[in-house]
Amino acid sequence: MQNNKYIFREGWISIIANTILFALKYWAGIVTGSVALIADAWHTLTDSVSSVIVLIGGKISSKPADDDHPFGHGRAEHIAAVIIGVLLAIVAFDFVLKSVDKFGTREQTVFGTIAWIATIISIVVKELLAQYAFFGFRKTNSSILKADGWHHRTDALSSVVILVGLLFGKYFWWTDAVLGLIVAGMIGYASFEILSKEIKSLLGESPSDELLEKIHKTVSQNCVIRVNLHHIHLHHYGNHTEMSCHIKLPPEMTLYETHEICTKIEKAINEEFGFFTTIHPEPLNDKLKTFERY
Repeated sequence: MQNNKYIFREGWISIIANTILFALKYWAGIVTGSVALIADAWHTLTDSVSSVIVLIGGKISSKPADDDHPFGHGRAEHIAAVIIGVLLAIVAFDFVLKSVDKFGTREQTVFGTIAWIATIISIVVKELLAQYAFFGFRKTNSSILKADGWHHRTDALSSVVILVGLLFGKYFWWTDAVLGLIVAGMIGYASFEILSKEIKSLLGESPSDELLEKIHKTVSQNCVIRVNLHHIHLHHYGNHTEMSCHIKLPPEMTLYETHEICTKIEKAINEEFGFFTTIHPEPLNDKLKTFERY
């Protein structure tokens, strides 16, 4: 419920603020003829679209587990974040093309007062939106809020680049085209950061060395014998994480004793990390016996 509160509030605030900023920056871009300002305006509009995706993803991810989705609907957050990343990539590519075309025309852009006002307002508002999204992420660990926060941050940074460029626009005809490429590069980098992380989460991943060390330490503290924990994989479903692993145990142990150890490990990992663990036991000597099928 706490996740939903931050997701929906951030989503609606973003939609309203970004729609107003888009209108302001697009008007400034049309008046000045600046491809960089127009690119920045469309970047802002994609923030509004991404905020709609945030709301939809938050709504779906909040649904409880059911027969068709036994691990819940938390991966809707990851899917929504991937969509945001793809939108950013499309915007970046489009404005690379526009900037290259601007180089071809050698048209000089004359920035006026409206460009300064629109850019400064955009920097302040977008950074405030980014800070709120990151605040929500720290409270909820929601990947969709983090993705939207980076979307806001790249828009604020692109406006900073444009603001610097306004100082030199009247001296160099290519300033606007270069700014457009820089903004496109920043948007593209944000897209890569989001997509690489979220696709990795969707596909499943091995834990980091640091997390592995903590998991092994937790297991060793809760077991009287060495269990040789290995083959550890994590599967994220929003805030719900499933962990699968193998353990090696003495082959003479009974099924009851094996079950007791597995249950103890699962409980310890859940209490320490919040992971729900599935354990596959193996004989310690690695000589698997062949059982006759009845």
